[in-house]
Amino acid sequence: MNLLDQNSGWLGLPSEANWEIETDESELNPFIRHRKLLWSYDLANTNGLTDEDFVNLVRDLDEEVSQIAKVGFRETPFVYLSALSEAIGQNGGIWAKNETVNVGGSHKARHLFGLALHLEIKEVPKNKPLTIASCGNAALAASIIAKAAKRPLTVNVPTWAETSLLDELSNNGAQIQICERRDGESGDPCILRFRELLDEGALPFGCQATENIWTIDGGKTLGFELSDQFRKTNLEPDRLLVQVGGGALASSAMQALTEANELGVLKTRPSLNTVQAEGCSPLLLAFNQITASDNYSESISEAISNPLKYMKPWENPSSIATGILDDITYDWIPLVWDMLMGSRPGGPLNASEEDIISAKNLIDMHTDISASATGTAGLAGLLAGKKDDCISSEDSIVILLTGIERDF
Repeated sequence: MNLLDQNSGWLGLPSEANWEIETDESELNPFIRHRKLLWSYDLANTNGLTDEDFVNLVRDLDEEVSQIAKVGFRETPFVYLSALSEAIGQNGGIWAKNETVNVGGSHKARHLFGLALHLEIKEVPKNKPLTIASCGNAALAASIIAKAAKRPLTVNVPTWAETSLLDELSNNGAQIQICERRDGESGDPCILRFRELLDEGALPFGCQATENIWTIDGGKTLGFELSDQFRKTNLEPDRLLVQVGGGALASSAMQALTEANELGVLKTRPSLNTVQAEGCSPLLLAFNQITASDNYSESISEAISNPLKYMKPWENPSSIATGILDDITYDWIPLVWDMLMGSRPGGPLNASEEDIISAKNLIDMHTDISASATGTAGLAGLLAGKKDDCISSEDSIVILLTGIERDF
């Protein structure tokens, strides 16, 4: 039984949801193809919009995105990495979802586009300020989607944020707040400034479900696409390895695959293995604390009411995979619940810096995909799991290549 609900990070499906996808194979926009599974679509229906109204809303906003990012939302490729599988002796095979070709060069824009749809359908005033704390792909994606939606955005960035990112944010019309640590305060200064803006009336426009649960709605389109791609290729993979910073990517994908299984679209779904760097593994510590208890259900229930008992900030995060260095895994509870008590239990993997570097190099050598060390960290988890005999060479593996190689 699932102990979780929207208050603990599990979005669920609307009551009228069904897997009646767009039958026209030329329709590749996931927000149209899988609209009847989305809460934004349910909200549109509740507010009196027709199916055609919703489709037109998505198309209009996507057209604005395309003008800015030079690409709109389309189903991203799912590819078999034969040369890589052979190179590392993974006889069961490795498949990859290539998100580097998505809007903004990563999966992050999925989350933000979903949030933008909710704002449009609710008719939130266009001058209502939005804010995010990020210095990477999430910030870039937020600036693209906010500009497309013609909404003001403040991005809270650290003092060491890359100039190349700041230039792109400025070009997209975002207001940038450089967040220095103030005397006497503890915690991430960017998060502190972000929350100050929320207190002043801004809306959270990021990829943390703990701040805005609806960010999972758009993120789930990745998992819905994967479900279709598994079905079309007759693939029943053993494991899905997902790199984790804040946790929304893994949570979104896992929830969507679980729902595809429950709706009968998939006979089975892969086990989830989360991947973090040895230099920043708060999820592993929380998972181990839960597993050390006598009763998983009781411990997870306690974690829902008192998350800081289990999820503690990691001191001095360090890795070349900079996109997964969140000192707290914000959306951790659904991940731990699924890996311990879901239909296909899995577990967290801890990748050494050597594994992270090797994974990046292996993708460069054996594929034509240009992904960052963060984007290839799922493969680093596979390398670590094979060394520790946690993963068999006969297992079929799916990884998510989530961020294009660039300066930030």
